Amino acid sequence: MREITYAEAVREGLSQRMREDSDVFVLGEDIGVYGGAFGVTRGMIEEFGPERIRNTPISEAAITGAAVGAALTGMKPVLELQFSDFITIAMDQLVNQAAKVRYMYGGKGHVPMVVRTPSGSGTGAAAQHSQSLEAWVAHIPGLKVVQPSTAYDAKGLLKAAMEDPNPVIFYEHKVLYKSKSDVPEEEYTIPLGKADIKKEGTDVTIIATAIMVHKALEAAEKLEEKGISVEVVDPRTLVPLDEETIIKSVSKTGRVIIVHEAVKRGGFGGEIAGVIAESEAFDYLDAPIRRLGALPIPVPYNPVLEKAMIPQVEDIVKAVEETMRGA
Repeated sequence: MREITYAEAVREGLSQRMREDSDVFVLGEDIGVYGGAFGVTRGMIEEFGPERIRNTPISEAAITGAAVGAALTGMKPVLELQFSDFITIAMDQLVNQAAKVRYMYGGKGHVPMVVRTPSGSGTGAAAQHSQSLEAWVAHIPGLKVVQPSTAYDAKGLLKAAMEDPNPVIFYEHKVLYKSKSDVPEEEYTIPLGKADIKKEGTDVTIIATAIMVHKALEAAEKLEEKGISVEVVDPRTLVPLDEETIIKSVSKTGRVIIVHEAVKRGGFGGEIAGVIAESEAFDYLDAPIRRLGALPIPVPYNPVLEKAMIPQVEDIVKAVEETMRGA
């Protein structure tokens, strides 16, 4: 084990997989000499060359379409979209091509591609470069959706995603790129669809994704000082979703807060709430399911307003306290 950043963990996972399999290659805007918008692929072109670290034109539809075609011919593309907002330009290729091919070809066609893309707010990048749109793609049968919250998870989940025969959307929160955690140098993978209990507790479950996992853990520390024991569950992948771990945790604590950075309306938290409501965990609830998400407005450029629209640690603490009181 050594402590490395989230960005370094992603780069290491990519590089290890590329050394193992010559069919894996990376494509995207400015990923070569420049190293990508957030420096994740920095230095990789020196090792793998421009044939496997391929700079592309500024066209997300073309990048994604090329990846779909390459995957269908047996290659294993990993494409980088500079910001997750730009997935909107690639939606036809993702939704109507990548997600449907295996079904429409009767299982004979495979699309082993990974779409890596930085998401979320917190960098002052404003309304067109700060959105959290994971619920859009999670709605589409045929696409898998991953949201790592730590460097350890990022490497292990990326390795698993690159070994999957299906298209995987891999969200990397841009504020987490510099965060550090212990990551093994040796090979390891984390199965898609396996949640992680980041902290065990007995009074209330917080189900959090991406950067909200860290805010939930900070809130849990503050609540522990007030005598409230919090369990923090990180789904890690939205599709497939580890319903068993979620249901077991909520059944144990009897209370649940679901928090994500995406706008609350139509966010994936509603899906998680539905899973809980339709399961045996519902019979164990001592308080209503509560969801926290962003306000239904575009992400502001102003840093004060940007922070105000997103759930913060104090919002999570308040929600838990109200849930404990039955408010």
